Amino acid sequence: MSIYVIADIKVTDNSWIPDYAANVHNIVHKFGGKYLTRTGNITTVEGEPMDTTLVALLEFPDITSVQNFAGSDEYAPYAKARQDGSVSRLHILDAVDLAGTIPYLEKG
Repeated sequence: MSIYVIADIKVTDNSWIPDYAANVHNIVHKFGGKYLTRTGNITTVEGEPMDTTLVALLEFPDITSVQNFAGSDEYAPYAKARQDGSVSRLHILDAVDLAGTIPYLEKG
């Protein structure tokens, strides 16, 4: 079952971004993940706007792949740079339809 990671990031220091953007994509791919979007074009259609600079949505094949990526020595310096230069919230979602009403998802 696919696992999705939503990275909600408010950049406080831009210096980490070029190195992160140039290198983390390959690390994500190495652990079976892929970016579905990385954007700063965020439009709020309901509720209060997020205080966010960018949002990334990633897909991984399973939770173990996410954990291996996030805990890898290869990603560690980039994670530290992101944490030092931003306020970040990372959310993990699975593809379970708890209500059981979406026909193309497996019943929860």
